[in-house]
Amino acid sequence: MSSDVLQVAEEAASAAGLLVMDHFKRSVAARAKGVANMVTDADFAAEHAIVDVIRRRRPGDDVLAEEGHTADVDAERLWVVDPLDGTHNFAHGLPHFAVSIAYYERGEPLVGVVLNPNTNEWYRAIRGHGAFHNDQRVCVNGHDSLNQAMLACGFPYDRDALMDATLAAMGDLIRAEIHGIRRLGTASLDLCWVGLGRFGGFFEYLLSPWDFAAARLFVEEAGGKVTDGRGASLGLRPSSVLATNGRLHSPILEIVRGHHPI
Repeated sequence: MSSDVLQVAEEAASAAGLLVMDHFKRSVAARAKGVANMVTDADFAAEHAIVDVIRRRRPGDDVLAEEGHTADVDAERLWVVDPLDGTHNFAHGLPHFAVSIAYYERGEPLVGVVLNPNTNEWYRAIRGHGAFHNDQRVCVNGHDSLNQAMLACGFPYDRDALMDATLAAMGDLIRAEIHGIRRLGTASLDLCWVGLGRFGGFFEYLLSPWDFAAARLFVEEAGGKVTDGRGASLGLRPSSVLATNGRLHSPILEIVRGHHPI
């Protein structure tokens, strides 16, 4: 069954990716949803394309998506969709964004697909069957000390307490002699790059479920570990997120948890 669901996710991601790139090559119409929070016509078009595929192929399933489709996160069969992760990058002409689609049953991730439509890179994961970058199986890196690690983080829309906490944690991580820290603006790809071994870890103090639903499975199937920023299990509600190669989870968690604002 999981392979059938994967095919649906791939079909939906392909349809969305084509639309997103068509919009990217033309003018971008962006609107503000809040302070430092934007939405474009491409977000809506891609979401409708994804939902159309799911409704046609899996008519009894529920869909939770960023731009208006709501569902119970505990639904028996649930798709969690970010039609355009990295909208700020997209709106400013930066070619680093993604389509993210996950399938959950009773709160557990079974399939995750993330597509970078700029590079046509696919990140696929099926529970119990591994993580694949395009057609190659991948795993996290083997770094076991912070002074070996390159990390990533995300900045919140909240420019007050959450931003202060993020900057404080970044400072402590840098003082712990990590190689560096990057903020690239697309959480799903940051998480996938933990699975690829490019990053030893990623954290952000507040993400929506569609930001991490697919990529968290990719990290786990690549041998990594994903929790919230306090070390608790990650559900499908807005949450802090910490993903690592596993070996670095405890030392990074100690710092991230120490500045956790919520």
